[in-house]
Amino acid sequence: MFLHGEGNHRIEWGDTIRNPKFLESGHQDKEGGLLHFDVVTANPPFSLDKWGYEDAGNDRFGRFRRGVPPKTKGDYAFISHMIETLKPASSTTKGGRMGVVVPHGVLFRASSEGKIRKQLIDENLLDTVIGLPEKLFFGTGIPAAILLFKKHKDDNKVLFIDASREFKSGKNQNLLTPENIQKIVETYKARQTTDKYSYLATLEEIAENDYNLNIPRYVDTFEEEEEINLVVVRTERLALQNKLAELETEMAGYLEELGYE
Repeated sequence: MFLHGEGNHRIEWGDTIRNPKFLESGHQDKEGGLLHFDVVTANPPFSLDKWGYEDAGNDRFGRFRRGVPPKTKGDYAFISHMIETLKPASSTTKGGRMGVVVPHGVLFRASSEGKIRKQLIDENLLDTVIGLPEKLFFGTGIPAAILLFKKHKDDNKVLFIDASREFKSGKNQNLLTPENIQKIVETYKARQTTDKYSYLATLEEIAENDYNLNIPRYVDTFEEEEEINLVVVRTERLALQNKLAELETEMAGYLEELGYE
């Protein structure tokens, strides 16, 4: 935080799931509820094993009331925690908002994760899904996505942005340029469907897709292939056959001169 020029911070050494430190009555008071924030952002460990499954069913903060994530994949444990630390909406405020980086499996895996995802969507908490390029983060080459949530939304829709194909390629790591980032931001602000880049889906459409948030289901990036003129291809093939016959005759002449039958 200090190195990034952020002086207004408080850092605690603890365990986000088993023993959260940011509590209403101070981090030493174990009876306090979770602190609520205007903005929550995180890049949790992808599909963490042994995240605290054993104690999640009796969580005193009620973070897993929508369901308990699988024992070997803690993605929705962190998402559930973050959701519960957002300020609630009221007559004077729109409540908290959050952004979290996740692996793509979070978008479509079924079972307990599917139930949690369905509940979050039905509560109209999910605002935007942004697909990112591969090799963007240190330590993993897989493509990731950003999920944006809001406690209060102005519509009953989810914006999908496919930003996975626009980046600056690097040898070991890819990079989002300022132009790439600006396009994502402008698309997010416009909150509209754009050809081959974004799609504003209704909750009904998502329900029809069994609450699967896989981005290609909503953003069509298909590029039509150029039609093949079979007459031209046949003409080129015949020309190549004739050229090959000429080369075979020429090669036979060379071999004969060298004394080979």
